[in-house]
Amino acid sequence: MTDLSSPTSQAHVTEDSPIARHWLVTVVVVCLAQFMVILDATITNVALPSIQSDLKFSAGDLQWVVNAYMLVFGGFLLLGGRAGDLLGRRKLFVVGITVFTAASLLDGLATSPGFLVGARALQGLGAALVSPAALSIITTTVPEGPDRAKALGAFAAISGGGGAVGLLLGGLLTDALSWEWVFFVNVPVGIATLLLALRFVPESKAEDTRGGFDLIGAFLVTSGLVVLTYAIVKAQDFGWGSPKTLGLGAGAIALLVAFGYVQTRRAAPLVRLSIFRTRTLTTANVTTLFLLSGMNAFFFFGSLYFQQIKGYNALESGAAFVPMTVGIIAGSVSSQNLIARFGVKAVLLGGLVLGALGLAWMTMLTPDSGYLGGFLPGIMLLALGIGHAFVPLTLIATGGVDPDDQGLASGLFNTSQQIGGALGLAILSTFAISATDHATGTHAEALVHGYTVAFAIGAALLALAAVVVAVTLRAREANASAAAAEGVEALVAA
Repeated sequence: MTDLSSPTSQAHVTEDSPIARHWLVTVVVVCLAQFMVILDATITNVALPSIQSDLKFSAGDLQWVVNAYMLVFGGFLLLGGRAGDLLGRRKLFVVGITVFTAASLLDGLATSPGFLVGARALQGLGAALVSPAALSIITTTVPEGPDRAKALGAFAAISGGGGAVGLLLGGLLTDALSWEWVFFVNVPVGIATLLLALRFVPESKAEDTRGGFDLIGAFLVTSGLVVLTYAIVKAQDFGWGSPKTLGLGAGAIALLVAFGYVQTRRAAPLVRLSIFRTRTLTTANVTTLFLLSGMNAFFFFGSLYFQQIKGYNALESGAAFVPMTVGIIAGSVSSQNLIARFGVKAVLLGGLVLGALGLAWMTMLTPDSGYLGGFLPGIMLLALGIGHAFVPLTLIATGGVDPDDQGLASGLFNTSQQIGGALGLAILSTFAISATDHATGTHAEALVHGYTVAFAIGAALLALAAVVVAVTLRAREANASAAAAEGVEALVAA
């Protein structure tokens, strides 16, 4: 792997930048931005009832407060990642933060459903520029070995735990102030991040940018991903076998196939399809797709369980997820030493199995289950599993990739997360609703039965992810991709 201390590698980072000597500040800045982006995926959930009441959303349209963000975020991630490689990663990072912060202000000032949904879509575009740029800035700035492993560990902990913090913060802001503040809170954080980025984040981009920007490829892949994400999030309304869903799915596949064909004919493609020959990268993305499918559904159905079954208010519901954040951080920290002792593959498998056991535990929930004996053991198993899985996934998704393709690799990894989350939520919601409709007993018992069916499918998805890792990932390749042999060993001393 490339040694970032070598003269060749230093060409990827502006040499006179102060962060070339102080990479730790860079990590803090990009992690702050990533935290803001991940936080916003869940912070609105507990504020939805207040938003619906104040802005007069219909029950059917309310989902677009969340879906508009997910749709644009997921659709533009790959484009944002590659644009960072070609145009400059800091440049895209700064533009993304500016768009995200401005859109957050517009969200809070919204006076109608259309205004808010449009602003949320703009916010998703900002997130799609920020997230892949943030990860690629770390992988091209921080030296390989224990330092980069720690930086990616922090990034992974934030990516995994930010959603749980969003539920707590959303409840606190909604109860103490108003729903507008779940958006306004981003404004001072975004401005501070922007100023720090301009001062401390170095510019970097691919050394070979000949051939320009593949506009046709960019249009095809972005359109394909947007249509695919839309088909997924609307499948519950249309029905999975309806002509609308099947037509949208076919259209998305046609666009993505056309994109693949165009990439094989371009001298300077937006995405070099040969990147998928990197076994570690491909395995990491498939695994992440399954992991996020199960994990995001947990946040959704867990919130419903607390508010609809246990009668928690927004703040109490958010507070119930605090152990989730603690567990993910603890798992992320301990995973680094475990990687040094047992290897990347073993730690990743262990994390996925723990997560599956956590979701399996929650299939035993009933309307009368207590928090400490019913919900908490499952949430801790899942949190520790996610923490132990996200760090090795982040390492192998980017570690074996050429520096010129770091933005692309980051975009692929983030796209897997967003598509996986949207797909999992849509599929599990369909099964949960069907199970509830066919359940016997009281209304509460029927609802919980639907939630436990969703948890069971989520556990199966994490188990499937473990099978993918066990079958396709070679331990030696995973360790080499993660930090190079000497980097992994150095983690023990660190």
